[in-house]
Amino acid sequence: MSIYREYDIRGIVPEELSQSEVTKIGYALSRRIEGEYVAVGYDARTHSPELFEYLSAGLCAGGKTVLFMGLVPTPVNYFASFQSFEGITPSASVMITGSHNPSEYNGFKITVAQAPFFGEDIYALGREIATMPMPLHVSPKIIPINAKERYIDYMLSQFEHLRTLPTRIVYDCGNGAAGVVLDEIFERLGLHVKGIYTNPDGTFPNHHPDPSDAHTLEDIQALLTQEGDIAFAYDGDGDRIAVLTHKYNIKGDQMALLYTLSMDQPTVIGEVKCSQVMYDELERRGCKAIMYKTGHSNLKVKMKETGADLACEVSGHIFFKHRYFGYDDAIYATLRMLELIHEGIDLDAELDKLPQVYSTEEIKVKTTEAEKFRLIDKLKELLQNPPQGFPAIRDIITVDGVRVIFDHGWALVRASNTTPILVTRFESSDEATAKHYEAVMNDLIAQAKAAL
Repeated sequence: MSIYREYDIRGIVPEELSQSEVTKIGYALSRRIEGEYVAVGYDARTHSPELFEYLSAGLCAGGKTVLFMGLVPTPVNYFASFQSFEGITPSASVMITGSHNPSEYNGFKITVAQAPFFGEDIYALGREIATMPMPLHVSPKIIPINAKERYIDYMLSQFEHLRTLPTRIVYDCGNGAAGVVLDEIFERLGLHVKGIYTNPDGTFPNHHPDPSDAHTLEDIQALLTQEGDIAFAYDGDGDRIAVLTHKYNIKGDQMALLYTLSMDQPTVIGEVKCSQVMYDELERRGCKAIMYKTGHSNLKVKMKETGADLACEVSGHIFFKHRYFGYDDAIYATLRMLELIHEGIDLDAELDKLPQVYSTEEIKVKTTEAEKFRLIDKLKELLQNPPQGFPAIRDIITVDGVRVIFDHGWALVRASNTTPILVTRFESSDEATAKHYEAVMNDLIAQAKAAL
């Protein structure tokens, strides 16, 4: 059951994602989809074509027809759910991807009826598969579709005005899937670009495909210094972005503040790890800011519920409903960032205007699957009567773990939905105060562990 996670299915090939397991996933999923057609694409990993065969066998055994889009980024897979191909509209889509995990991993991101398939739906799928016999083999029904070209044409139609942009752009696809569309979009727009590691290679020979890891950005930062005005980097499946200027590594919450400069008082959803600066600044501008749970599936559902225009995660998942479809798309986010530059917005100058705070990166605390949520419950209990000398608490937000608001900043402790860890983050007006918040919360975590 460990491969059946909150937001997707993910495991090691072939030990966890075997032919039998993947075929059963396809068959069990087919029983949860109304309509005949399921669009399927895959990322650059070496075993993705093999998993496509197994998954398709299960889907077809369940009476579905597979619309095959080949090697594409995850956003192209999402995009296909909103399109019609020769009069055929997919009822669901499955992206075969290990995202930013190491090369031995792969998995499935699932969309049903243009909505994420996640949480209890995935867990229930896993429980059913655990006792399921191998489905009978049937002749596969697979129809190729050119979702990639449809996606590229859409982006060109939306961003034709960028043709006059003189900005020198450098970008790093990390040998993931983003390059199969980004190279052509940039070329056909006639932009001044230089890309590295744009060829898909599922062994990831140059660096790990995770742009939230500072070490993976060293090569693109060097290229930016030498030859660029702005830089972009992508994860393995192209739904997460890093944006670099000569001054800033722009995080997802800072990106949200930049993107909203060209929107009219939008509603914006952020996760619990976002800086308080983002929430305060959005409110100051007359926007509506909503704090919600971490996770791309959670944010998509909340966007639909609230009618929000934009959502973001610090890690670089950016979701546009404003002029788009409401899912996380790093390629689209790239073009919207270039559009801001085209409109004369100085990214560094805008970020310079914001209150200066010290924020830690995500700090992970090892625990166990059995203990992680119990620890959060115990922390909530301890915070009702904190120890002597604990900083004054202004508020406690429990939408996802515990975010403790202090006089000069905040502390976050939440249980990861995908791994046996607690994720912590701390922010204050200065480093010393943030480190103090970190120390007192770590002491409280130790007390919670001792009390279990």
